[in-house]
Amino acid sequence: MNQAKTPVKVTVKTRLLTAAEFQRLANVPPEVEWFKNIRNPSTKRAYENAIKDFMLFAGIKRPEEFRDVTRAHVIAWRDDLGDRLGDRTLIGTSIRHRLAALSSLFQYLCDKNAVTHNPVKGVKRPKVESDVGKTPAIADHQARKLLAAPAEKSLKGIRDRAILATLLYHALRREELCKLTVRDFKHERSGVLYLKVSGKGEKTRYVPLHGVAHDLISEYLQLAGHGADNSGALFRPLRNSRGGGMKKAITPDGVYKLVRKYSGLLGFVIGAHSLRATATTNALDHDADIAKVQEWLGHANIATTRLYDHRRTRPEDSPTFKITY
Repeated sequence: MNQAKTPVKVTVKTRLLTAAEFQRLANVPPEVEWFKNIRNPSTKRAYENAIKDFMLFAGIKRPEEFRDVTRAHVIAWRDDLGDRLGDRTLIGTSIRHRLAALSSLFQYLCDKNAVTHNPVKGVKRPKVESDVGKTPAIADHQARKLLAAPAEKSLKGIRDRAILATLLYHALRREELCKLTVRDFKHERSGVLYLKVSGKGEKTRYVPLHGVAHDLISEYLQLAGHGADNSGALFRPLRNSRGGGMKKAITPDGVYKLVRKYSGLLGFVIGAHSLRATATTNALDHDADIAKVQEWLGHANIATTRLYDHRRTRPEDSPTFKITY
């Protein structure tokens, strides 16, 4: 005979939120909820700047005032952005990005039934001037000089060379480089070493590790002394590179300044993103498949990858220099 099973007793866990805290969270305006839900730090920073600019222009003081915004307000803001003078003048691409940020907010409000429509829809945006990206790429001989620029054998020189090599051989965004951990440098598949890269949208990709970069990073880790700290940052500020289990990573701003410094010493001042365009152009110039390059860069759309291809802008390839009389 089957015996009746003893009911399982469920233990009620201690409530983590007080009633007041629960009610306070339930009353968070959807406008604030939208911003809190943006995970990518770069996107969050850009969207915050755009929304703050619109709030200043429209005189918005409270989140619920967004519900009174009309298309006319958005059009007036767009025109104001285009009319600003001096160093506040924004190119078309920047205006498009700011309108996209505002549109993202209103689309979220629509989904939450906080507003009836998105007032940014139907607002004409500045045309993209061309299908060539604005970020400049440097020539191969300049890239070689840049790699050799940190010539000193100090910890700083070896670290900086390793950073430049990682950017130039793998086309990483500076934020992606800063997120690398020591463990991300140690992945291996079928005998090939890979970098584990945390890209935009929390997407992970595995990029084969170039031999030159591998040797420079290994030398840096040996000298810095944190090669066994797998969960710690791969590239660190100099004050955190030794002892104490310090895990703080170099910042994107630090990487930007590093590239500006060494390129400036060589007579051409560029930002870190130019190294991404340089690596892409070099790979395509040496017959890399553009679909593979798209995957390598972590682009969702191949049209974005084409913006990084600067082969058409090189003067030495112009038909002008193919003419002989």
